[in-house]
Amino acid sequence: MTDKTPDTDVLVVGAGPTGLLLAAELAQAGVAATLVERRAEESNLTRAFAVHARTLELLDCRSLADELIAGGVTIDSVRLFGRADLDLGRLPTRFPYVLVTPQYETERVLRERAQALGVGVRPGTELVSLRQDSDGVDAELRTPDGSLRTERAAYLVGTDGVHSTVRRQLRMPYVGRSSVMRSVVLADVRLAEPPSQVLTVSSSGDGFAFVAPFGDDWYRVITWNRRRQLPDDAPVDLDEVREDTRRVLGTDFGMHDARWMSRFHNDERQVPCYRQGRVLLAGDAAHTHSPAGAQGMNTGLQDAFNLGWKLAATVRGDADEALLDSYDAERHPVGREVVRMTGMLLRLVVLRARPLRALRGLVGGSALRVPAVADKVAGALSGIAIRYPSPLGAHPAAGARAPDLPLSPEDGPSRLHEALRTGRFVLLVSADGQSYTGEVEGYDVDVHAVAEPRATAVPPLVLVRPDGYIAWATDQQDPAHRGRELTAALEHWCARRPARSAATSAW
Repeated sequence: MTDKTPDTDVLVVGAGPTGLLLAAELAQAGVAATLVERRAEESNLTRAFAVHARTLELLDCRSLADELIAGGVTIDSVRLFGRADLDLGRLPTRFPYVLVTPQYETERVLRERAQALGVGVRPGTELVSLRQDSDGVDAELRTPDGSLRTERAAYLVGTDGVHSTVRRQLRMPYVGRSSVMRSVVLADVRLAEPPSQVLTVSSSGDGFAFVAPFGDDWYRVITWNRRRQLPDDAPVDLDEVREDTRRVLGTDFGMHDARWMSRFHNDERQVPCYRQGRVLLAGDAAHTHSPAGAQGMNTGLQDAFNLGWKLAATVRGDADEALLDSYDAERHPVGREVVRMTGMLLRLVVLRARPLRALRGLVGGSALRVPAVADKVAGALSGIAIRYPSPLGAHPAAGARAPDLPLSPEDGPSRLHEALRTGRFVLLVSADGQSYTGEVEGYDVDVHAVAEPRATAVPPLVLVRPDGYIAWATDQQDPAHRGRELTAALEHWCARRPARSAATSAW
């Protein structure tokens, strides 16, 4: 125990997409957060380039999706294994596609939101060490002038990537193995003769090539040559990228003016637990996997959406430790499945034997022509199918993604995503016109009526979490019984507290 007063409620280490989003979520919830970043300057380079449908839905719940979409390219069909087309247009969402946009654009949108909420980034500030006790975490930081200072936080979150200092300080194992694909080359280039398809991807026995537009006359190219396995720090030149692209696609599209080239390899790893005391991990600090399916940044952003409201409630004293523990219970299985799924996809991509590649295309193409199979694959790839475990006996909808239901406006939001932009719980009412204002009084809950509930088959009452998942629902028709169930659900999910005004951090 210590009586030292924290300098901040939460110290977030790493100002990539996951850290930026998490800091903003905390600020919106009235929690003081400090965001430190080892890099002294913002990078205009990018590894991630795809934003999937579920991530876009969550960004829409914070008014961020439309701006991001406006500057990118949408793709509603993805070709797998050369001849199997996956139709994303069937996804039950306002965003039935994958958005191709450079990571720095995603970071820009997230940074602007964070700054609007009073969050700033401390560039050039590096975590050196940390110590935690039952009351908080002491972090030793190296400042831009090279001096060391210790700051105390109630909680610390590592969003500092694959080579996470936070994870190393915890001595937490990063369990897994090296990926089958090493010496992968990334390049951002211009093309004299752009491909006719929006997304161009193929593989041969000895190579792989991928080309996608950023929407600003720059293209992301990813290549791999089984016969050229070099260490990550080996230099890359444009001739190598051209040669490897021609080997697989038959042309290099006249690529020129590379602004960035890099060589890397991917591991398939995950920590055993996303929380150790008052220190938590999110994004690549907690999991890493193959680039197949472009899942990395999306998984990290969804970690932040899940963690933000839970950590804020814990810091404010509105929830006990069980709520914070549910972050690991819900997100660790998702991370494990992403590692498994992307590893399987990658191994299918790099099959060497020609007969196996032919069989892969034949079986894959046939399977994706079955609507149920195609929908399952699209749901997994897009994140739409993610659902969290719910207690035994809970309503079947509990833990599932809440669709963007139409609401009865009455000068308010016209759909659920707009209602969630406050960062609060939302109670959806679809029966008997009762407002339930008395039941939710004193809880951080907004009440909205569902438009055309019969058409959307919505239960009479649905409690939606700030991250867009269903916390509780009931099919009870008796208003009195529903009211009692609702009171119990509010006590479980939304601790009673006095009215408060949102506070943001100022540094």
